[in-house]
Amino acid sequence: MSPFSLPADYFRIRRVSSFQELAATPFGNGINALCWQRTLSGNFDEVMQGLSLSDGITTLDDSALLDLPLSLPGRAAINTLLDEQRLLRDLNLDPVLNCITAYPRDEDGPVATDVYSFHVDSAPIEADTWLCTYHGAPSEGLRNDQARRRVDVPEIRAELLKTFGGEDDESFLDYLNENCYDLHYAPLPLAQPFSFGIGNLWRIAVDYPGSPVPPCIHRAPATLPNEAPRLLLIS
Repeated sequence: MSPFSLPADYFRIRRVSSFQELAATPFGNGINALCWQRTLSGNFDEVMQGLSLSDGITTLDDSALLDLPLSLPGRAAINTLLDEQRLLRDLNLDPVLNCITAYPRDEDGPVATDVYSFHVDSAPIEADTWLCTYHGAPSEGLRNDQARRRVDVPEIRAELLKTFGGEDDESFLDYLNENCYDLHYAPLPLAQPFSFGIGNLWRIAVDYPGSPVPPCIHRAPATLPNEAPRLLLIS
């Protein structure tokens, strides 16, 4: 497990001590991220070594995990993966377990809209995002007060307007929304991103109409050559 500590002075993150508390705690009073910090038992590296992975993203179903020939520590890791998905399904969520060597890149244009860019999730109705990195580089967060929407940077907005070919009006705002440009953020000077850590289960706020808190800004870690693939649970 890599060293991990939550930003001590950042009021928007709250630490919880159980899955039940993580599920039941509402977002409010500015808090937009909940973290169940824990040290997991089991050998997740053995699980990863036993998998046949393709380049990009490989989605694992329960049968793929159960069929792996593993030691007792490897089997303990599998039980954790299966149990946590079951808990999320009991909440009527749809968890997905992915092995990731790289995400698709989308760097064309003035605003990159891939998951390597700091961004927020969005939904048309009340929702949140759950995620946990069990192996590999963990997700990263960015404080809301250390970020600026890329579409609010004058130079970037001017480029987007040129591509749009119209005025800075409601139609332009719809264009930004439809292309997800308004969901991506740039760190301010001296910003200090923080790690979500390995093995910690997070529930973070998303952007939806009427949300009581700002959404949590986050991104996938950079994919480096010869780096271990990620094992990520997301819902």
